[in-house]
Amino acid sequence: MTRVRQPVWRSKLRRTNDNWALRNWLADRGSLTARIQKKGQFAVQVLRQGLGQPTPDEAAALEIQPGQRVWVREVALFCDQAVVVFAHTVLPRRPRGPLSIWLARLGNRSLGALLFAHAGFVRGPMHFRRLDRRDLLFPAALRALDVGGENLQALWARRSHFSFGCQTVLVTEVFSPRITQL
Repeated sequence: MTRVRQPVWRSKLRRTNDNWALRNWLADRGSLTARIQKKGQFAVQVLRQGLGQPTPDEAAALEIQPGQRVWVREVALFCDQAVVVFAHTVLPRRPRGPLSIWLARLGNRSLGALLFAHAGFVRGPMHFRRLDRRDLLFPAALRALDVGGENLQALWARRSHFSFGCQTVLVTEVFSPRITQL
């Protein structure tokens, strides 16, 4: 039996031909929300929010059991009515804390605005990955970014942990090639 090797999240963003134009966006440790807002009219559309299961690599990153139920939030970030980022957020159900309540009440507001406005949040290291059809997030990202007609074989993503007290949320941001036009 042959196992398909899953791509790994890397702590360093390697220079490749397909990420060259996105490097500025991928490597920026500041607020993605604030950066998009500077480029045009910003909006958030909630695609999914509720209980779900993390992907195996998310469970490992959050140090929880695979299959354990977590809070999942998926949104599309718009700039001037074009989707430029698909954001996928995973928050373990335990321990409970203020982050659980805040996430439930966000609605069509950006999680990034909360994360960067509150001094209590600490951002961990960023990791990068070229998502392709082997990745469980790829189909949802492709649909959300509305780039299916472009026959894309891969999309670039970054992710990082944000900690607040005893709670940690894992945020993955998948970038549309459109973002380079901003």
